[in-house]
Amino acid sequence: MKKSFIFLVIITVSSCVFGQNVLIKNGTVLTVTKGTLSETDVLIQNGKIASIGKGINAPKGIKIIDAKGMFVMPGIIDAHSHIALDVVNEASKPVTAEVSVRDGLNPLDIAIYRALAGGVSISHAMHGSANAIGGQCQTIKHRYGTTDPDSLVMAGAPRTIKFALGENPIRVHGEGKKIMPATRMGVEQVFRDAFAKATLYTKNWDDYKSGKTNVMPEYSLEDEVIADIIKGNILIHCHSYRADEIIMLMNVLKDYGVHKICFQHVNEGFKIAPELAAFGASASVFSDWWAYKFEVYDAIPHAGAMMHNAGVVVSFNSDDPELATHMNQEAAKAMKYGGVSAEDALKFITLNPAKQLRILQYTGSLQPGLHADFVVWNGPPLSNFSRCEQTWIDGARYFDRDEDLKTREKVAEMRNTLVQKILRSREKMRSENDRDTDPAEQWLRHDEYCRIQHD
Repeated sequence: MKKSFIFLVIITVSSCVFGQNVLIKNGTVLTVTKGTLSETDVLIQNGKIASIGKGINAPKGIKIIDAKGMFVMPGIIDAHSHIALDVVNEASKPVTAEVSVRDGLNPLDIAIYRALAGGVSISHAMHGSANAIGGQCQTIKHRYGTTDPDSLVMAGAPRTIKFALGENPIRVHGEGKKIMPATRMGVEQVFRDAFAKATLYTKNWDDYKSGKTNVMPEYSLEDEVIADIIKGNILIHCHSYRADEIIMLMNVLKDYGVHKICFQHVNEGFKIAPELAAFGASASVFSDWWAYKFEVYDAIPHAGAMMHNAGVVVSFNSDDPELATHMNQEAAKAMKYGGVSAEDALKFITLNPAKQLRILQYTGSLQPGLHADFVVWNGPPLSNFSRCEQTWIDGARYFDRDEDLKTREKVAEMRNTLVQKILRSREKMRSENDRDTDPAEQWLRHDEYCRIQHD
């Protein structure tokens, strides 16, 4: 019965209207790169922003949305998420570069819809932090309402991969499996061994292709992926807390000429902000989470602003499906803790994560030619009192608050119908103390190996 109800909700919640050409009239447009424009129009055609300006004439037959009193901004981008994933860790060994979360995307995850209701249009769906070198991640668009996992994939988004420092890979493999890494120095050696192995792998194939040897090397997808990291074809996103470990990984990467990295969480990044900026590393951080485990003992809520002031590209992320529903409020905390301007705070959830994911040519701001990913708010987006009214992706509306309110009424009716059916059946009801013991009824959580949902 429970599963039937969930299925009905999934069918009902999506309000996407595909492929619309639309003119947004008289809104306050926050372009992010060209300032804030009052009483301005935005013309959307063929899934892209066609033009922005005052008094745009609506092409014949185009849908017009009156945005007077409303605020229009780019779709929010969450650079660290585990949305659309049921299980995030392939924790079978310390290096699992060959796997990809793309193979496990779940387009029916209700968290996608809830994120849309908070204005999030794009998420970086990431492997977890159980392994020193984890699996490949996937940048997705929140095209909720489909059953095809591949329809979530953002075309043109560069490949990314998850690395992890510190306690998590040590606990999973050292404590759990009694194999390397069992210490922080073991984590470094896992990196060095993997990079050295992939470098030799590339040399062996180059020698074979050039005729220096007649012995064809054995193919290894793991080595292929790590070789692509060294070549700069895959971007590293690394789970990190402590400053000393962050410096360690940058030193390892320097030895192999790798500079494309975004440190995730990077709670102690404020201690080494100049070093991060000099290396060219970016930082995707929590707005104000600290002291949730001993590794982050020194974390402070001012870290994001301090790194930003030092020249580091900083974004705020969710790493949590609930937090993803109010990323606008998280961005505003940069103003509270660090005195960051409203314009720069907004970049923490739009332009900057687009830079970190290397998708700036597609999204992250409102400009002609970019994807029509935008959010309509009933007030200033960084205000606690403002509400997301609509979320659009590629010129299609995927969330509409008015439609959502109607859906809630329908769902309440369906729920009542099912409840009455259960009551009429006179089946024995379960007590409040009953617990599911059947593994088939228990959902795996992101924190299965990490104890806390900060992967």
